[in-house]
Amino acid sequence: MAVEMRRIADTPISGTQGMEGRETMENGGHDDTGGADDRAPRQELPAVGVMAIALAGFCAFLIMYATQPLLPLFESLFDVSKAEAGLTVSAATVAMALMAPIIGAVADRIGRKRLIVIALFALAVPTLLAASSRGLGDLLLWRFLQGAAIPGIYVLAIAYITEEAGPAAVGKVMAAYVAGTVVGGFCGRFVTGMVAAHAGWREAFVVLGIMVVGEGLAVWRWLPASRSFTPRRRPTAEGTQWGLVLRDGRLLATYAIGFCVLFSLVASFTYVAFYLGAPPFALSPAALSGIFAVYLIGAVATPIAGRWIDRIGSRTVLIASLGAGAAGMALTLVHALPLVIAGLALCCTSVFICQASSTSYLRIASPPSHRSLASGIYVTCYYVGGSIGGLLPGLLWERAGWSGCVGLVIGAQLVTIGIAAGFWSPAHPRPRAVT
Repeated sequence: MAVEMRRIADTPISGTQGMEGRETMENGGHDDTGGADDRAPRQELPAVGVMAIALAGFCAFLIMYATQPLLPLFESLFDVSKAEAGLTVSAATVAMALMAPIIGAVADRIGRKRLIVIALFALAVPTLLAASSRGLGDLLLWRFLQGAAIPGIYVLAIAYITEEAGPAAVGKVMAAYVAGTVVGGFCGRFVTGMVAAHAGWREAFVVLGIMVVGEGLAVWRWLPASRSFTPRRRPTAEGTQWGLVLRDGRLLATYAIGFCVLFSLVASFTYVAFYLGAPPFALSPAALSGIFAVYLIGAVATPIAGRWIDRIGSRTVLIASLGAGAAGMALTLVHALPLVIAGLALCCTSVFICQASSTSYLRIASPPSHRSLASGIYVTCYYVGGSIGGLLPGLLWERAGWSGCVGLVIGAQLVTIGIAAGFWSPAHPRPRAVT
């Protein structure tokens, strides 16, 4: 979730300078997180370190949406509604939204690698314990605890990259991290569905837990210790910073866009499992898990879109991608599996490109001295949107089925277009306050 594109390299979560350090130099090298100055020469991460950071991203998203192909099974097994089964997705994203700002604040005082490794092993514990769930309530508890551990990987890995990769290699290392998150998101769903189909859903969590432990050991062994991190010692002005990032109209619009982006992705890919698991498709959990291979198409398309963001601006690219995503959602209404898969590919690719556009715009819209706080708020809004996207469509299902979910997602996409058109400017002017 808790989201996953190369353009995040330009969006700082903590201590990021952005635009290859140009704005930092224009502002006297100020860094509100206490991280090292990007102008200082730094040695690039070794190849094994790049692999370790990619594995960290893989683990985070291996777990985040792993229950999606199992939702029809949980509906039947626990005798619950579709919305209640969808809570197994929302529980993790809610925890992610709640914990992201806290983790960021703690990490700015303690460090990066240590907390990344602790979070990886902490993630393995509820993943393994989820296999012991006696009912939906137990499973939701373990899913919430999984989500609570993920920000310690997701947020801190981005901070680590911006501080440790070196100015000339941030893009390369971030691309490796993003590739890890995308592959992890696919593998989590695929492994869960395949193991559940051949052994059982409890065994699926055991397999996932063992994978996280193994990869946590690799990250602990291979990831170099932080060299450029210095603990933050900011004495005051927290209230002033919050006021600044919560009064700017473009920033508020960007937070809302982040909310809508993950809302669309989670709503569509959570409830499509019920749609495809029923006649006329009647796909098994294993077949449902294979549907998520469309994510890999988005992973290929997003870097290409990133170049267009640089050429024609975030707003234009976002609006165009949302239009394509809405067309893709409409395409899923056709009762032909190839067309449904094509529609889902358009939908997820649209979301990835939208996230690239919004994180790029966030970097420009937020003042350099307040980017960490603005980014933290964005991440929280992003995962709140995912949490509601895992629940709200289920409330419509009884009356309108999948067509109601499609209408809801398309409505959210149209609202997002309106927000971007109304509040974003292609010229990227200075932040202005809402009056």
